[in-house]
Amino acid sequence: MTSPLLSVNGIEVIYNHVILVLKGVSLTVPEGRIVALLGANGAGKTTTLRAVSNLLKGERGEVTKGSIEYKSEPIERLTPSDLVKRGVIQVMEGRHCFGHLTVEENLLTGAYTRSLSRAELAAELEKVYHYFPRLKQRRASQAGYTSGGEQQMTAVGRALMANPRMILLDEPSMGLAPQIVAEIFQIVRDLNQRESVSFLLAEQNTNVALKYADYGYILENGRIVMDGAAKDLAENEDVKEFYLGVSKEGRKSFRDIKSYRRRKRWL
Repeated sequence: MTSPLLSVNGIEVIYNHVILVLKGVSLTVPEGRIVALLGANGAGKTTTLRAVSNLLKGERGEVTKGSIEYKSEPIERLTPSDLVKRGVIQVMEGRHCFGHLTVEENLLTGAYTRSLSRAELAAELEKVYHYFPRLKQRRASQAGYTSGGEQQMTAVGRALMANPRMILLDEPSMGLAPQIVAEIFQIVRDLNQRESVSFLLAEQNTNVALKYADYGYILENGRIVMDGAAKDLAENEDVKEFYLGVSKEGRKSFRDIKSYRRRKRWL
């Protein structure tokens, strides 16, 4: 078995000292694997990623129970910048590129914490352009005027410039055409296999996430309700019905699967 790179152990997260969002979430990300965190909007996926990257304080949130370990060391008290230096990088939902900067300038900001010579910096840029050839064509364009797919590529490329060991990828498919989503997930797989970058990705698109991930966790209302190998989850009848709209009787309309009719055998 591959040793865990990241271990989240029974964490609870509260916002504004009142709102309990995560209720005992536990998960592991083995070295060199892609792990998907699945669930509907509001299930707690983004909160889980922010708990790992210590970005909760900006949203008035805090981890009140449990522990988080990276390479077997507790990281709850580290700052986000400390985590970046240790190789934990978050690509936030909505891309968050610097719209007034060019694509290449956005990429260069990812290497801010590294002491690189000009030659080394140029080599890192070329590596990013190797994985994202479209960005090389748009390198001089203002990021704010590029497409959503190009901005997502810029955000992932910026993370790659920081020399990550783990990337926390939040909703990479949001607002993108299926063809672009498939292209980005294929690049994620290439980075995982060629650069040995581990991924914890939060995603609503269960179908595409399970296609590229090694393992998956399903979140509902702040709790892990199911986990398993990605292939096993993709074949699970409940997952098919509740998240893919497919049952033994064939494809279903979402309108036919009312929340009060759900069996939810895992609860």
